Parts: sequence; structure tokens; C-alpha cells
Amino acid sequence: QVRLVESGGGSVQAGSSLRLSCAGAKLETDRVCLGWFRQAPGKEREGVAFLYPGGTETRYADSVKGRFTISQSDADNTLYLQMNDLEPEDTAIYRCAAHPFLCPVVHSRFRYWGQGTQVTVSS
Repeated sequence: QVRLVESGGGSVQAGSSLRLSCAGAKLETDRVCLGWFRQAPGKEREGVAFLYPGGTETRYADSVKGRFTISQSDADNTLYLQMNDLEPEDTAIYRCAAHPFLCPVVHSRFRYWGQGTQVTVSS
């Protein structure tokens, strides 16, 4: 069983940075797809960043390219999302997710999900 726990959210001013963490048990990154998702009130869930099995290939939503970076640490079994130059539009609940062996095209099919951490960016 994989249990994911996010941390690192908070309330910041536009232009600030935050780093989200997703601690999880048994995240063998060479065999799992890892992702960060966000959902703002009244909006659909958005896939923000993905780390493909093997731990080197990444993919980002156009809205965060150049500002967000997904990475992982095998040493402490943690997934990170470094968020720079935050904008009010980045305000949302951020959740990490994992799925064995591949990245589902349908995001709801990710097998394991964290509970989420709130990020609020004010102008």
C-alpha cells in the first residue's frame, strides 16, 4: 500500500516561491509515474507536472512551464514540486499522485493520491 502525504503549502504574495513535498512509502521511482495535480474552486482538476517511470522524463502543463519543477529524492522517498514566480492563478489545492509502471492518460485513474495541500497566492 502506498500512502502519500503532501506538505509545504501556504499563503504567499505573487512572485514568491514555494516547495511542495510529497512523502510516500514504497515509491520506487523506476517503476512508478508520479504527478502533481491542482484544483481551484469551481475549476476542473489540472495535471501540473509529471515524472515518468525511470525518473528522468518530465512533462508540464503550459500554464506552469518555466516556473515549476518536479523532482524526486530516492534517499528520503519524497517527491517535490518547486514553484517559482507564483501567480494568483496558481491558487488551488495541490495533490500528488502515483501510478505503477505508466502515466495514465485519464488522470482520475492514478491509483494513489494524497489528501492535498492548499496554496494561496495573493496579488
